[in-house]
Amino acid sequence: MIDFSFLSPVQDRLVDQIELLHGQAIGKKLSVHSSKGTPELEGVKIAIVGVLESRNSVDHIGEEFQLNEIRKAFYKLFPGNWLHGMADLGDIQKGASVEDTYFALIEVVSSLVKANIIPLIIGGSQDLTYANYRAYDKISSMVNIVNIDKSFDLGDSSKPINNGSYLGKIILEQPYNLFNYTVIGFQTYFNSQEEIDLMEKLYFESYRLGDIAHSIRLVEPVLRDADIVTLDLNSVKSSEVSLKQKYSPNGFNGREICSISRYAGISNKVSSFGVYEYNPSQDDEATAMLVAQIMWYFIEGVNCRVKDDDFSDQGNYLKFTVLVEDEELVFFKSKKTGRWWIEIPFLEYSNTKSKQHPLLACMHEDYESATKGIIPERWYKAYKKN
Repeated sequence: MIDFSFLSPVQDRLVDQIELLHGQAIGKKLSVHSSKGTPELEGVKIAIVGVLESRNSVDHIGEEFQLNEIRKAFYKLFPGNWLHGMADLGDIQKGASVEDTYFALIEVVSSLVKANIIPLIIGGSQDLTYANYRAYDKISSMVNIVNIDKSFDLGDSSKPINNGSYLGKIILEQPYNLFNYTVIGFQTYFNSQEEIDLMEKLYFESYRLGDIAHSIRLVEPVLRDADIVTLDLNSVKSSEVSLKQKYSPNGFNGREICSISRYAGISNKVSSFGVYEYNPSQDDEATAMLVAQIMWYFIEGVNCRVKDDDFSDQGNYLKFTVLVEDEELVFFKSKKTGRWWIEIPFLEYSNTKSKQHPLLACMHEDYESATKGIIPERWYKAYKKN
């Protein structure tokens, strides 16, 4: 049951504009939280949640902001051949303190995930990822976070949380639910050597912007293992966005960031997705439309999900065993999709009756490398972590 007391309705003028849209536009197919009432969530798979909080941003200067331009751009897009229902639940307003906003977001995300509804969070500062993560405290004992970002966001955990240091709080604060953390698209000059060393020491994963630009497919297995995906709009290069959103000449282009969002949607495991660091301005059409398209591609991915990770029936997969050094690596290939996994023999599922070891998503290239005597790096880091 969703507590709508934490959510304010979408503004009336936006709801009124839906009436003027094309009959096939997304706005016509959404269940919207309006001043007239709360939406019916029966059959809804994806719920948009705005969060008007940015006080823990290091660049915060007290400005108020809203998400009207994003909604206007998203509502007028046309859906694909989508089967899942969608809702716009409105916005979580700023609380009396940032902690109050966190509490509201934790409650909303937790109730949505428990109801098997994917929250699509559009926010201010990226420290809201911390609240998103804490929403899983009573849902899952093991959580993987993937951050699409120019920076690692480890920061100094001894200082108050902000949008560049929230991960330090996630790592050090009980309960310890974080199993793996991955950064997609980091740029070395935005990260201190101490942070780079700490990522290696903790056996977290990171993928450089240039490597992903060369082969976008690298991110697919990583996102297939994610529970939470958080996207910093400052990872997009400045030529793709409006004046106030511009940050760096280097970053993902619009096509790449939308492809990554679609990979996140296709993942059967991703149960919450957030887009952060939005800075509205008068010339906001480009950024608002880009965010709308990121949302579109994520939803498209969710509608293209294929249940290919059920390994209880041997007829669903092919199994390959490779001996590398003293390790026996066991690979699985789905007959439905051709996607690959590798078994993690040193981990046991603590909250399931299944005796099968958990599986780590991988690529066909990892299997080929194993046949040549090379242990896949993702498997090695998971091994060292334990």
